[in-house]
Amino acid sequence: MMDTIKLYNSSAEREMYENMASLYAIILSLEYLERSFARDSVSATEYTAECNKLLLQYKTVSQMVSAKELNDFPRTYRLNCPAAMRRLEVGIPSTIEHSNSGSGLSGNNAKYVAKAVQDFITTMDALSMDMRSVDKLHPLLSDLLQSINAASFLPTDFKWKSVFRNWLIRLNQMKASDELDDDQVRQLLFEVEQSYADFKSMLDSSE
Repeated sequence: MMDTIKLYNSSAEREMYENMASLYAIILSLEYLERSFARDSVSATEYTAECNKLLLQYKTVSQMVSAKELNDFPRTYRLNCPAAMRRLEVGIPSTIEHSNSGSGLSGNNAKYVAKAVQDFITTMDALSMDMRSVDKLHPLLSDLLQSINAASFLPTDFKWKSVFRNWLIRLNQMKASDELDDDQVRQLLFEVEQSYADFKSMLDSSE
């Protein structure tokens, strides 16, 4: 029988390898996304949303490893992902870096779309990680509402504007140290997810 080879001898080493595996997957996914977009296999909307998601994930995971490990990562693990590394260096999707008036994601509106996508993802991630205190959630919802208001393709009566405005009013009536209960967190997460789906649907129809 073959002996089992352990990659780690402690919980710290295990966490390190898990972080490295996450980095590897994110970079590889970003490389495939960049190539797919270059071949016109994904729409500008799909690309922008997914690219922003991967960039945010990379930023989160990269904070869990040392600077040296991060710099040596591509060479250590023989990653040949030039498009992904370029995108990570720039830090924004190609649709924003090279705006195209014919893409439906041009100029200032493209920047607002990218910002809104980031705010949606950040808010959903925070709620999923059980972040529930007023002083943590209020700035996230405030940024999200501001981004939604700035997206010119959305109608003025986009219903989620009033929904998030009401949430902000509710939070303003609470102390900074207060926390949402389980039902409130679940409801807020549901509404953010639904609004994100509607946001992407309207963005697709505007192109």
